[in-house]
Amino acid sequence: MAKRKIIRIDEDKCDGCGLCVPSCAEGALAVIDGKARLVSETYCDGLGACLGECPRGAITVEERDAALFDSDAVADHLRNKFVQNSSHLSSISNIMPAHFSSCPGSHSQSLKQTSSSTQFSAPAAETEIPSQLGNWPVQIHLAPIKAPYFQNARLLIAADCVPFAFADFHNRFLEGRILLIGCPKLDDTDTYLNRLTAIIAENDILSIEIVYMEVPCCSGLVHLIKRALTDANKSILLTLHKIGIRGNYLSSENL
Repeated sequence: MAKRKIIRIDEDKCDGCGLCVPSCAEGALAVIDGKARLVSETYCDGLGACLGECPRGAITVEERDAALFDSDAVADHLRNKFVQNSSHLSSISNIMPAHFSSCPGSHSQSLKQTSSSTQFSAPAAETEIPSQLGNWPVQIHLAPIKAPYFQNARLLIAADCVPFAFADFHNRFLEGRILLIGCPKLDDTDTYLNRLTAIIAENDILSIEIVYMEVPCCSGLVHLIKRALTDANKSILLTLHKIGIRGNYLSSENL
């Protein structure tokens, strides 16, 4: 132990968005039980590269007694993470067909309607607005990596609150796109990252649009997809759409 600079995370301020995690090149941070945590003191160099990534100001640098920074331990840690992620992606690819054949609710399905399927034998009592959903399942952690609808897809990745907040979601965003939804606040972001990386790496995705809410934790979804593109070594047109909590369209950005 020696007195040195090291990060401190205020758990009361931290909302678990995970934006700080990839900013640490040493892999010293992880979201555990909904909060950002310091994995090991030996992985933190105390330089504070993660400070500017926290929208809540929950991360500071303090000087206290702590284990010394160990670059060799960091190298081993990063190497092990890479091996684990690679093994996990491989195992997902191998078990996906069998896994998704076991649950009818998780079977991949193309839902795009043909012109004949929209004809009804009798008129509906009320006018129905047709769904624009073209695939199933839509949850990120359930999506089959090699589903045929991912080939040459215009991929739409939405925070799962968006369809409830934005009234014209189907017509404005969903038509002609393949949908994936998730919540970076409540779900396991490592699982999201692995699944998205595999989907992007193993399919020819034409474009990706992200629709997310204005709340800080929701921007973690944007970061995850940027990281997945980097890990998959793919360059794909990325468009961001931000939705207000009152359901108003706030902004768009092309990356």
